Amino acid sequence: MSVSTMNLNGLIKDLDKLSDLDLRRAVGRGISIVQQAAKLGVHVQNGELRNSIFTDVREQDGKVIGTCYTNKRYANYVEFGTGPRGQANHEGISPNVAVAYEQSPWWIHEGSRPNEVDRDTAERYGWFYIDTPQGRFYQCTGSEAHPFMYPALKNNEEIIVKEMSRYTQEAIRRR
Repeated sequence: MSVSTMNLNGLIKDLDKLSDLDLRRAVGRGISIVQQAAKLGVHVQNGELRNSIFTDVREQDGKVIGTCYTNKRYANYVEFGTGPRGQANHEGISPNVAVAYEQSPWWIHEGSRPNEVDRDTAERYGWFYIDTPQGRFYQCTGSEAHPFMYPALKNNEEIIVKEMSRYTQEAIRRR
């Protein structure tokens, strides 16, 4: 057997190891870094948003895709801000997202249903309110952006790639 044949056999062996590699695990390790950073970076009032940050890893069209997400409807408002305050202070949001900010104040009904606000939250923000026969309404002019998802990915790109590479190399060595 010649040297070049031995090198070719070794290469074929290494390629076989790569084809058996579970890339879902490598991507899972990478997206977990994003999740941890997002949980640490989220603007917290009661922990509800922090506790709603999850990950998902799946195969789609021959690719392994890792996703970090939250199921809270208000997460976008935290990430991008709202109204004039959000537009004035939204440093750190993704430059690839075009956000349109409402400029006129709006009214939010006090309550516990979706699209309502509880009294403690409204008082914490110091919102102006009026009492009506339909209940209390708070005037809102928006809130500053508190990005947590985009920075969790962007600020950790190198670490994510290194962790995925380290995991992949370890998995190949074990085979």
